Amino acid sequence: MEIRTELEIAAPASHVWRILTDFPRYGDWNPFITEIAGELAVERQLQLRLSLPEGRDFNIRPRLLRCDENRELCWRGHFLFPGLFDGEHFFRLESVSERRTRFVQGENFGGVLVRFSGRTITRAARGFVYMNQALKRRAEAVG
Repeated sequence: MEIRTELEIAAPASHVWRILTDFPRYGDWNPFITEIAGELAVERQLQLRLSLPEGRDFNIRPRLLRCDENRELCWRGHFLFPGLFDGEHFFRLESVSERRTRFVQGENFGGVLVRFSGRTITRAARGFVYMNQALKRRAEAVG
């Protein structure tokens, strides 16, 4: 199962990338991923705190799979152990023009609990939209 959201931001991809990778400042602007820490290097573990709209907060420790500057950031995490409820989360930046970026955020879910997790996945999708809008506001205000 995949959820995917996207929007256009009136800022260059490099500017959007700087905001996405400035982990210490996530708490200042991000309503969905309220904390993130870790080294921005493939195979390194990150520490995230997710705040689901109308739900609870979750702490996860995913591994960074891809980190392609100004293009893609992707990690994979799981609930309790692999195969139970797994997620591969991605942010993709596509340059539309010199001053416009299409921002795509999504997650591919797998594992035996996915079919029982509809409410959580719906809340996560809403969180993606809230984060996207906050990222757009921040990038366009500062950029």
